Amino acid sequence: MGVYNEQGAALEEPERRHMLIKDTKERSPRRRHRMSTLPSDRRCLGRLPPKDVFDDMMFVVGGWTKDDPSCLVEQFCPEYNEWRTSARMVNKRGKVAVGTLDGLIYTVGGEDSIRCYSSVERYNPDADSWSTDVAPLSSPRSGVCLVAMDQYLYAIGGHDGITAINTVERYDPKMNTWTKQAAMLTRRTKAMAAVLDGYLYVIGGSDGDMALNSVERYNPVDGTWSICAHMLSPRENAGCTVYLGHIYVAGGKDELNLELCAAERFNPETMRWTPVKRMRSKRDNMSLVVFNGALLAVGGSDGTTNLKTIEAYSHETNMWRHFGSMKSKHPGGRVAVLC
Repeated sequence: MGVYNEQGAALEEPERRHMLIKDTKERSPRRRHRMSTLPSDRRCLGRLPPKDVFDDMMFVVGGWTKDDPSCLVEQFCPEYNEWRTSARMVNKRGKVAVGTLDGLIYTVGGEDSIRCYSSVERYNPDADSWSTDVAPLSSPRSGVCLVAMDQYLYAIGGHDGITAINTVERYDPKMNTWTKQAAMLTRRTKAMAAVLDGYLYVIGGSDGDMALNSVERYNPVDGTWSICAHMLSPRENAGCTVYLGHIYVAGGKDELNLELCAAERFNPETMRWTPVKRMRSKRDNMSLVVFNGALLAVGGSDGTTNLKTIEAYSHETNMWRHFGSMKSKHPGGRVAVLC
């Protein structure tokens, strides 16, 4: 697999990083990897901020189908504008939830062609290794959404192989335990989640039969859920992130099971959703992340093929532009950014 430019053309084979899988409870302090310098014209993403603000690390984690059971993990190295292969997860799986906490990446649940998983894995970027000594969820499920809030991880909803569920569990990394929290008001799988102004928002998803446009939020102070303004469009498997004080949601599938390029954002002051410019490509099962100050739509499927391309959104012009490509396709995978 080579390095790719904005048009996806291969440039050259990068030096492979080592692969190490181990069980450990030790965590090393986070540090930056030193990497060999490449010529400045070998680029795979669009224009990035000056080097002195290169603080974030972006990983594409997982991705599994019967036709492509690779489950690769890639890291984008902004110093040299290239993707490099990282250690793979222990268990190959798609529809896996991916989240970050305390400089580490967690993968939760997911499924392969045989079963759903309850297991959780943790990735240490300093050691380029995955640990399996993390406590599992209370039950196997795929289509979970995972978000960090107040030094905890919240695993929300999902599908247990029979039905969509409204279960919410909270992970305490110090105790290595999951505890059940107040259940959501609605059963949801393939939903989106975001934390804004001290509230945990859970957005859309599917009740197991149809895509939802409903939104609810959790108040950790009193442990209660309340209904919020609905999205403009029902959608599941969309990308979601907080950017410039708003919650952005893009892509996914609608109630007719059609892939979407539409995007919208939620203003917590007005408690309203408003549309933003459509993406250039339809993207189901995509990731929406903020990386070095840029809002990026990564990967997904347009209904015909799994995408490697990335788009960047400008809030000033309300436009999306092509921003490069990953090395590999990651069907059912997700993006994690370590800040």
